[in-house]
Amino acid sequence: MAPPGRRRRPTQVDIARHAGVSQATVSLVISGGPASDQVAESTRQAVLAAADELGYSANAAARSLKGGRNHLLGLYTFEPVFPVDQRDFYYPFLLGVEEETAQQGYDLLLFSSAGSGGDRRIYARGANRLKVADGCVLLGRHLHRDDLAHLVQEDFPFVFIGRREVPGAELSFVAVDYTAATKEIVTTLAGLGHRTMLYLQVTDGEEPTRDREAGYRQGLADVGLPVDESLIRPLRTPTDLSPGAVQSWIDDGVTAVLVEPTEDDSAIVAVEDAVARAGLSIPDDLSVAVLGDPPLSDTTRDWTRFTLPRTHMGRQAVRLLLDLLDDPADEARQQFVPADHVAGETITTAPAPMIINGQTPDDRSRG
Repeated sequence: MAPPGRRRRPTQVDIARHAGVSQATVSLVISGGPASDQVAESTRQAVLAAADELGYSANAAARSLKGGRNHLLGLYTFEPVFPVDQRDFYYPFLLGVEEETAQQGYDLLLFSSAGSGGDRRIYARGANRLKVADGCVLLGRHLHRDDLAHLVQEDFPFVFIGRREVPGAELSFVAVDYTAATKEIVTTLAGLGHRTMLYLQVTDGEEPTRDREAGYRQGLADVGLPVDESLIRPLRTPTDLSPGAVQSWIDDGVTAVLVEPTEDDSAIVAVEDAVARAGLSIPDDLSVAVLGDPPLSDTTRDWTRFTLPRTHMGRQAVRLLLDLLDDPADEARQQFVPADHVAGETITTAPAPMIINGQTPDDRSRG
């Protein structure tokens, strides 16, 4: 009998009674394996609805027992990992996960399912197929947050590579400290005399972008510079960047640009091309720093930037996941790792401000 005030965990027997089906049918649906295709769709939905209503958490008791594991760790990616345009970015993460999993004496199971339209969902068939593993490492930018929320509701152990947020839940993750890395670049530029720094945001306002923006703001505050909101600009289509836009930056007194990268080189190559077509030079006329590490296969410059210790992050994600398996009742594990800075050759001392009609750009803006 459950202790007073504490609700007994629902079981598959409870689900079967609630849905009016056999326990064997519930087991087939919950397992999510190939045999679950034998169950009619209406019955499947009834079982899943009953499980959701009762708050069923599969395998919770088994996971709480020492030795109740099958020594399989999952790796689920919301991104394609084999095409050439993605491979360079994700490969080190995968390598770190694989190396650490083997070192810990586990086998690794790769989940990379996609629907007919290429959409990747953990619950594509209405059930969590990751449950064949003891726990799972997740990665990818184009994720479905409702999938993460459902994993939390099921009490399924997972660690995300990258900081991710889901309303009302604390997720376990290992992430690069974009805030500290961006702040360091801002203070470095300020030390070289730069006072007007443009920040080009090229992503869609997700956690990495918000963390970089926080670092940009903190860096300016640390060196006593005000935040000019007009200098935080989205770059939704990098190829639209024009020489005229670059010239307008110079006319407004911008001496340095911070570029948020995509997973390819499109953003930084667009900046490089627009500066050249404007008849200007990097870094003599305009210092440029990259807030990350795109592949840099389409440019020959040694860009000033910071890089992600991706292999290390993959390893750390596995270690955090094993910590969760050892103590599933404990709080979420969240670890930030420092970025590695590359000095590069694309920033230099700020040029002297242009004087037009006896006024500098700062004088003109104040007027």
